[in-house]
Amino acid sequence: MNWQSPIAPGISWYQDSLGERPDYPALAGSTTVDVAIIGGGYTGLQAAYNLAKRGVSVVLIEASRFGDGASGRNGGQLGTGQRAWPDEQEEELGYERAKLLFDLAENAKRHLLEFAEIHGIDMDYTPGQMNVSHKQAYERDYRQSAEVLATRYNYPHVRFMDRAETSQRLGSNLYHHGIRDMGTGHIHPLKLLVGLARVAAAAGAKIHEMTPAKAVRPASGKTTIDTPRGTITAERVLIATNAYIGNLEPQTAAHVMPIRSFIGATEPLDAFPNILPGSEAVADSRFVVRYFRKSRDNRLLFGGREAYTADSPRDISKHIRRQIAEIYPELKDIRITHGWGGSVGITMPRKPFVREVMPGVTSIGGFSGHGVMLSNYSGKMYADAIAGNSNELDILKELKVPPFPGGSRLRSPLLFLALTWYALRDRF
Repeated sequence: MNWQSPIAPGISWYQDSLGERPDYPALAGSTTVDVAIIGGGYTGLQAAYNLAKRGVSVVLIEASRFGDGASGRNGGQLGTGQRAWPDEQEEELGYERAKLLFDLAENAKRHLLEFAEIHGIDMDYTPGQMNVSHKQAYERDYRQSAEVLATRYNYPHVRFMDRAETSQRLGSNLYHHGIRDMGTGHIHPLKLLVGLARVAAAAGAKIHEMTPAKAVRPASGKTTIDTPRGTITAERVLIATNAYIGNLEPQTAAHVMPIRSFIGATEPLDAFPNILPGSEAVADSRFVVRYFRKSRDNRLLFGGREAYTADSPRDISKHIRRQIAEIYPELKDIRITHGWGGSVGITMPRKPFVREVMPGVTSIGGFSGHGVMLSNYSGKMYADAIAGNSNELDILKELKVPPFPGGSRLRSPLLFLALTWYALRDRF
């Protein structure tokens, strides 16, 4: 029987294509460890694996099941660099800082692909990604970004596409131009997550599902985490809940805001060979980004509708089909076999939030839709920092990430108004 997540609507194609996931026991009883981790997504599990393999005693708790959050339900696109283009980052931070951030992201990409290969995780990796523009006015920016990546950031895998090539590679005439990146690709995110949990447990990490953290509090120079069936006492704590922070820790909640994002999967596109003939992933230039790709069994996996509240639409497929038909009119009557969604953690500047929020307690999250690579690598960087092997995580710690305005009462309404205004701009 298929598991229906209590924290996210719908059964994903990822879940159906994978079948039954391994179960891990809930925490029963109290324990003392070197490091405790709250959150069983990519960040938490990578940290648990990298700590355990060094002999550090570590326990990880997840409130639901591994894969129910964004790590197991996302669009699966790796991307290149950070959320913003390198030339945009350079305007704000200068070349040196922008190059450090770009190189960190390339390290993250390399680490993820090597990790999957070393540990035998078949995550359906498919090379290629295209960023396409819904406005003709963006042509200069796209050309400049491709040139800057190649010449200033030593990244030779991208090139600008004119309208004819963009239309041919998409199988759609809707977009004006784009950038094709063959130095990245897309994956089956739940396969990666399940493999990561297996590897972390095999390394000696104690990992527990269905174990929510109720409180995090200092206790005699250490930190105690309260759970329904026991307490965890640790020298250090990593909070890696991302969009699911709730009321657990106020600084993270002020800086990382959940929004709802939704994806649909169509029946196989065997009758439509012109759609994405090269099997690249696609993301467009809208503020409410439309992102899509083909699965290994030739379905269109399409994400685009966002909701700036905790609510979910009654019919995910209806909204997704409308957006698919704008790009591919021939698919206006395509059967959508799966519709699902969940919460994604965003920050005001769309940069990761990495901060020590209490003595010995670090919080990592807010990858803003760009977390497949960065969240994995952030878990590794956290473990490296604990072991004293690297200070690379400091590059993200030093980013200026202000809190959302409005405090706990007005934060969500103000976010709704602001993001709705930006979304309206996509239409003009």
